[in-house]
Amino acid sequence: MKKIGFVDYYLHEWHANNYPAWFSEVCARLGKEYKIAYAWAELEASPDDGVTSDEWCKKYGAEKCATLEELCEKSDYILILAPSNPEKHLGYAEIALKYGKRTYIDKTFAPDAATAEKIFALGKKYNAPFFSSSALRYADELTGVRAASVMTTGGGRSLEEYIIHQTEMVVKTLGTGAKRVQVEDGAEKICRVEYGDGRKAVMIYDDGLPFNVYVKKENGETAFLPIVSDYFKNLIADIVNFFETGERSFCPEETMEVMRIREAAVRGEKDPGKWIEIC
Repeated sequence: MKKIGFVDYYLHEWHANNYPAWFSEVCARLGKEYKIAYAWAELEASPDDGVTSDEWCKKYGAEKCATLEELCEKSDYILILAPSNPEKHLGYAEIALKYGKRTYIDKTFAPDAATAEKIFALGKKYNAPFFSSSALRYADELTGVRAASVMTTGGGRSLEEYIIHQTEMVVKTLGTGAKRVQVEDGAEKICRVEYGDGRKAVMIYDDGLPFNVYVKKENGETAFLPIVSDYFKNLIADIVNFFETGERSFCPEETMEVMRIREAAVRGEKDPGKWIEIC
């Protein structure tokens, strides 16, 4: 049985509460043996509801570690969670990546592109394989789709936290090379992304909107792709494959592209109507 360690800001949150069952289900289907064996969180109790790390570990059958270093020593593989607190990822990565173990870092990978570059530099320094992604990259509806232009929709608590999902879908379908982003504020926030070679995207954000994709292919064909597939379990399957092989299913430069577009969109929300250049 291969042992996974969960690193989190606080453990009683949506991702940490759902990943154990998904790992069990996906591993049973794939014939793999992985267990969420260890957990460590910076905060002892969830600020949302007060559930403690001890209570979480008892419920999910994990051993609570006293320090992040203890978790890294004991675990075969590492998951850095804190999905709503990307500002914590660099500090956790500075410790975890030193161990050189295969690591998954949850979305949002980092609060900005400069911090993302620092995490990639750590991975190179310590020869520590890792990757990060929004689960929306793994929607079955996007498999094999390469577009000339794309429009996405989606919601969530805030653009800053949830635009990552639409950005991941844009990069999945259009690739890298975005040049600038503009955000129009209104009933919905409309984020325009220009690539400089004719490719373009529009991301429409509003709390409560479902995740949908509309694509126009290079041959002029159009398609409406409502996202209804089980993309989270597809993500878990890819994490398991990465743990098994050390091979990423997409280029790390796409993660940096996602971070650059996201950062520009967050900046653009604060300065609506202005084009934000992507460095």
